[in-house]
Amino acid sequence: MTVIRFVPPAESDRIRSGIDDRYARSRALADAARINTLSMIEYAGSGHIGTSFSAMDLLAWLWTEVLVDPGPQAAGGGDRYFSSKGHDVPGLYALLIGLGKLDAMCLTGLRRLGGLPGHPDVSIPYMIVNTGSLGMGISKARGMAIANRLDGTPGRIFVLTGDGELQEGQFWESLQPTANGRFSEITVIVDHNKMQSDTFVDRVSDLGDVEAKVSSFGWAVDRCDGHDPQAIEAALARLAGGGERPRLLVADTIKGRGVSFMESGAVGGDGLYRFHSGAPSVEHYAAGVAELVDRIDGTLAGVGLSALVLDEVPFPGRSVPAAPQRLINAYSEELVSLSRSHPEIVALDGDLMVDTGVIAFAREFPNRFIECGIAEQDMVSQAGALALKGKLPIVHSFACFLSTRPNEQIYNNATERSKVVYHASLAGLLPSGPGHSHQSVRDISAVGSVPGLVLIQPGDEAETRLALRWAVEENRESTYLRLTTVPVDVPYRLPADHHLVMGQGTRIRDGRDGVVVAYGPVMLTEAFRAAEILETQGRSLAVFNLPWLNRIDDRWLADALRDQPALFIIEDHYPELGQSAFVAQALARTGLGMPTHVYGVDTIPVSGQNREALDHHGLSADRLADRISAAL
Repeated sequence: MTVIRFVPPAESDRIRSGIDDRYARSRALADAARINTLSMIEYAGSGHIGTSFSAMDLLAWLWTEVLVDPGPQAAGGGDRYFSSKGHDVPGLYALLIGLGKLDAMCLTGLRRLGGLPGHPDVSIPYMIVNTGSLGMGISKARGMAIANRLDGTPGRIFVLTGDGELQEGQFWESLQPTANGRFSEITVIVDHNKMQSDTFVDRVSDLGDVEAKVSSFGWAVDRCDGHDPQAIEAALARLAGGGERPRLLVADTIKGRGVSFMESGAVGGDGLYRFHSGAPSVEHYAAGVAELVDRIDGTLAGVGLSALVLDEVPFPGRSVPAAPQRLINAYSEELVSLSRSHPEIVALDGDLMVDTGVIAFAREFPNRFIECGIAEQDMVSQAGALALKGKLPIVHSFACFLSTRPNEQIYNNATERSKVVYHASLAGLLPSGPGHSHQSVRDISAVGSVPGLVLIQPGDEAETRLALRWAVEENRESTYLRLTTVPVDVPYRLPADHHLVMGQGTRIRDGRDGVVVAYGPVMLTEAFRAAEILETQGRSLAVFNLPWLNRIDDRWLADALRDQPALFIIEDHYPELGQSAFVAQALARTGLGMPTHVYGVDTIPVSGQNREALDHHGLSADRLADRISAAL
């Protein structure tokens, strides 16, 4: 049986007490944390390896040699540290466990309900701010520094950023006021691994001379090898002589540093880095741990200590969908097919080529593909201008970022009455592992009222193809295509002759005791299975797929609800101002009065395994069956 191997706290303690040389000790602690990072991600089934590894030598030095009284919350005196990029949090968790600041039980708690969220969250000790949405770090640090000054509380604030993150406008907005305020207590460290999610930074938005640019804002700036503790120490000492200026250290690092085949050279023929996110294969996992153990053992042997002793836990069992619907794959194929006959289509991407399914388009139509990087506002404004020039721009990003960061730009495009297609993937509660910064459960409310913008969320692969084709060839207005990313075994099938009519849904199950309306494969599956459970209890529920999120056909709704005693709406969203708000308006227009129950994500969404999150929010089939039964 394959096992997961962890460095127990006692072994980290042995490294700390047994290696006198501070620099060698820091490197060994970093590698021990790399082992646990890799194992935590492998056990969880997802996480970010590359950026955790690139920052690890910096973190090990900061947390063992630099930070003074780093308290577990933002409040209080002493130094504070946080990561603005957030992707590296598995590495930070692993290091804190090794230093005894987090419980060793957390090693198997990454991305589990009640465990360690996939991005930093203030519910966890030493996570002093929530991050994951990029660019906020310096602004948050300055707010903390102002509060410290008001309270007379001493302490420095260290912030880690990624170099891809520097494409976000807020980073540059925050530089000048931080310099104007003479916030010398703030030190920003750029994990300059030269890669962002998909590819090399300089292929997307070359940062140029970061030192000169930041220095021109009035900051003290230095540069060093981010994997050399001695160089890190020297650079921080030089920055300390910068007077009242805030400080920024450009730390040159390598993404995936520590495991040879995971380093930045691990780029395929398509130019995409292989270890940004996700769990490695079993083979890669075993080889990575072995390489790290060998290096630590060599260090231990050099000071007369015995080899590292690891704990082992069984590899967790995982259910794999038998015949899942993969909506992103269907979207990708249909986009390429449509683009062959529609030369006006131009695809724009926000550093998420892999996740949004736009790679095939970029290969076949490189001149019509624009990689915009981590700059959503810039991307959407470009799209609006392309539309004014007669092109059909299709914008790609995660729903959590596309609906919010460029919200004003989306509205501006709407006021120009141009046509843009917005591809918003990773929509809804699942996957729940990344945590609330990536769980888009408020985007319907964020963009649903934009004039001329039709929101649609398909329920399977076939409907995904239909939805994209409808957006390109039939809809004269703009479309927000909300897509589920997780593969789902769906228990229903839409009719073979299924076609889209705006505002109208499709019955996927008959029933007489009430009507359930849902959208997207996740919630449709849970609703359908809940109806099956209720059938064993003598209840008969009709289930409708209603992919239109902000357009409801009054006549269709009246026909669907005729002679039904109750309506249940399942939201992959907050209940407030989701699809149910538009259904409620339609009910009011038609004069239909009936008991209506809305079930959705009723709190800030939790991080955990997908089934854990569905159960927690009362949206799993079992929980829905109980709730519907009680309401009936």
